[in-house]
Amino acid sequence: MSSLSISDEDFLTEAIRTACLLEATARKPGNVHAEADFDDMTFEDFVKSANRTAPVLAKASMMGLGLIIEAAILATQGSVGKNTNLGIILLIAPLASVPMQHSLQEGIPAVLNDTTVEDAIRVYQAINVLHPGGMGKVSEQDLSQKPTETLLEVMQRAADRDLIAAQYATNFELIFNFCVPYLAERASEFAKRWEEIIQTLFLKILSQNRDSLIARKNDQEVAEKVSLRAEEILQAGWPETEISRELFIKFDRWLREDGHRLNPGTTADLVAAALFVALREKIIDSPFQFRYSL
Repeated sequence: MSSLSISDEDFLTEAIRTACLLEATARKPGNVHAEADFDDMTFEDFVKSANRTAPVLAKASMMGLGLIIEAAILATQGSVGKNTNLGIILLIAPLASVPMQHSLQEGIPAVLNDTTVEDAIRVYQAINVLHPGGMGKVSEQDLSQKPTETLLEVMQRAADRDLIAAQYATNFELIFNFCVPYLAERASEFAKRWEEIIQTLFLKILSQNRDSLIARKNDQEVAEKVSLRAEEILQAGWPETEISRELFIKFDRWLREDGHRLNPGTTADLVAAALFVALREKIIDSPFQFRYSL
């Protein structure tokens, strides 16, 4: 574990908070955003969660990974009393644990390889406080059991069925090799076109990866249909063509038809993590100062 200067901690807090608020504010299909709530979850819930958990996660390099994930989950529960950001916490906590003197891609393997059984126990306990829906059951290292393997090992077990677990198993390959390069490519435009860039990144991730939350709530076939529709929007010339923009609107409406069973929540979590990496590595700057203080 490493110590942080006050300036480093403040920088990380703002990078985490900004990443979460940018992701939440952008109008992404099937997700809560500034103009669309769910019946049981609002945009304000996500703002409160970002404000509450960012300063907790910013201390990650000074604490064990399990402890910081537990603390952030409990902070969310204390603030909004619902599961708004479990996936974001699971993704950003190890990234924020990398000492500031190292690049994230360089430092993440050591963070993950250093995880312990105690980390897994703390994470399991904290997740169970949230009672997340659609988690399913597995024969070994299930959330209902006390884990006997390290946090990395239990994530490796789940990697074939969960995109967040897969990031642990692959040293965040999707984030570093796919998401961040796209953000870097568009960095010069980010200040003016941040929402469209986030929407496009969301579609790109979803088109190539079945959303884990949708698959758990439904099945892999439904998740594949969602991915195909995201690909259709991109192939139609998103965002430049009128037909692609019409398909985007129809896609959003379709995803919202059955409550939020078709909410691509895991994809949104990956977007938040990618934004944090790009902000932490100073690939992009925040396009504006957020004034939310809920």
